[in-house]
Amino acid sequence: MTDLTYYQRNLPHRLPAGESIFVTFRLASSLPRTVVEQLRVQLRQVQQAESRIAADEMSNRRKRYFRHFDQLLDQATTGPMWLSRPDVAEVVKASLHHFDGDEYELICYCLMPNHVHMLVRLPENAPPLTRTLQRLKGYSGRQANLLLNREGAFWQPESYDHVVRNGDEMQRVIAYVLENPVKAGLVADWQKWPYSYWRDTQYGVARVRRCTAL
Repeated sequence: MTDLTYYQRNLPHRLPAGESIFVTFRLASSLPRTVVEQLRVQLRQVQQAESRIAADEMSNRRKRYFRHFDQLLDQATTGPMWLSRPDVAEVVKASLHHFDGDEYELICYCLMPNHVHMLVRLPENAPPLTRTLQRLKGYSGRQANLLLNREGAFWQPESYDHVVRNGDEMQRVIAYVLENPVKAGLVADWQKWPYSYWRDTQYGVARVRRCTAL
């Protein structure tokens, strides 16, 4: 039986129950093939160094890889930007909230024009997040395609994910998610972005505003 809490495609995926997970997934064809291949080369270089360097340095290299990947998405001038359509964004937002409370606790998310950041906490008895994401992306992709009058893949199959290690990193991830539209030049204040959510009753506003990078 396949272990859905740890597996590897192009990226390694570790999704244990009882942990907080930062996930990023993007629209299909949101990056040109040449850029995707460059990212694969960069990722292979990071992975090949894994056995030779300390865990903290490996973590830093993976974070640099992700920041580069995310910056490319933010700066993309080609490829679909369907999530900027309010009707499509509402479908995706509804799908994210559908699983909240049963299969994960939804801490925050941000819908960018061509990708989604979300931070969730998995209950100890949670079903594999891999399956939840498949259902979420499958349903939202079908509904979005109906709105767009199109067929074909809506989401890129593989997602990026990262286990949040402690409270300080939690604050940094929340800030990263909420500040993404600001850093991309879409709004001046993250609170003005209509496609974000934050369960702010549990995490302090002042602390989050001081943490602006992963």
